[in-house]
Amino acid sequence: MTNPMLVSLVALLMLPVVANAQTESQFEEARHRMVDEVVAGAGVKDPRVLQAIRDTPRHEFVAANLRHQAYYDMALPIGFQQTISSPFIVAYMTESLDTQPTDKVLEIGTGSGYQAAVLSPLVKEVYSIEIVEGLGRKAEQTLRHLKYKNVFTKVGDGFKGWAEHAPFDKIIVTCSPEAPPQPLIDQLAEGGLMVIPAGERYQQTLYLMRKKDGKLEKEALRPTLFVPMTGTAEDLRRVKPDPAHPQAANGNFEDQVGDNGFIPGWYYERQAEWTTDARAPEGQHYVTFKNEVAGRSSHLLQGLPIDGRQIAEIELSAMVKYAKVIANLSEDAPPSVGITFYDENRNDLGHNWIGPFRGSAEWTQVKKRFRVPIQAREGLLRIGLFGATGELSFDAVTLKPIAR
Repeated sequence: MTNPMLVSLVALLMLPVVANAQTESQFEEARHRMVDEVVAGAGVKDPRVLQAIRDTPRHEFVAANLRHQAYYDMALPIGFQQTISSPFIVAYMTESLDTQPTDKVLEIGTGSGYQAAVLSPLVKEVYSIEIVEGLGRKAEQTLRHLKYKNVFTKVGDGFKGWAEHAPFDKIIVTCSPEAPPQPLIDQLAEGGLMVIPAGERYQQTLYLMRKKDGKLEKEALRPTLFVPMTGTAEDLRRVKPDPAHPQAANGNFEDQVGDNGFIPGWYYERQAEWTTDARAPEGQHYVTFKNEVAGRSSHLLQGLPIDGRQIAEIELSAMVKYAKVIANLSEDAPPSVGITFYDENRNDLGHNWIGPFRGSAEWTQVKKRFRVPIQAREGLLRIGLFGATGELSFDAVTLKPIAR
């Protein structure tokens, strides 16, 4: 379950595909447009996966008051401090799993049941585990109501897997442990694939892992942000978040971009280029966003721990330069650098931003202090053009917390 990433923080303001859909035909139209413009547009190519996303009624897996947002490319809260992952992430993870009609798949983190529903037409059987009883029972009811007959669910600690049905040809993990749990490695068939987000609480990487000679060989796919794997996995976590001292990771963009081409420390990357330039304000690198089509997403995101009981304000600072930026000021996310705060249930407490940046300007520093709501427990740092056109660069993005 992404935060948002993923995200599970999330009101990821991606491309809005429908404003207030009400009828089944409107939902279907919005879903097809989302697949064409967002999911396929962001790089998912497998026709079977695209068809599964087209055929899966995501609005049935969210609360009635959120159904008008079901076909935005964003994570949505589903209660119990959990989220339903964004359609792109679900499609991307499913494509990475290389599903086959004969596969028996284990899913860790049933959540709303949406990922299991997408997998259902692609594989022979799906076994899905949810640690939160209320979520697990609700997902079971939804999947039964929608007649997904090859999906089997249970309430339990996903860290332990589902041994009686092992081995599994594929395992998909929709919550993040620090490292892959050994029981899941044991229950994956030799040669089988596992897709899993792993790492620190707010700095994770989505991995594709293949079991060879009893061990996992891993390939880093992209930075990401998922809700934590609770239970045993969280108890074993060695690196804990520090919500009293939030900092921007790789805010100067000096960390080397890996073979996967993604910028470390940031996720949900859209139309971002890692730029090498000796004239960078800090170090040798910065990030540049370029967009020629109005409304097309262009941004980077980063999740943060922030405890409003300990932090009264946070100072956001960045170096920016831009050229020929044209913004639609009616959009929720203008070309800007900003931070959104969330409470313990990941409800949005408000978006704060510096901008909008318009026209052209050479490197200049922007800085602003924002009040941190006392209910805040997490934050989402956002930079980019979002739906604006032009060119916008950032460097030296920093956060300075001011204690209460």
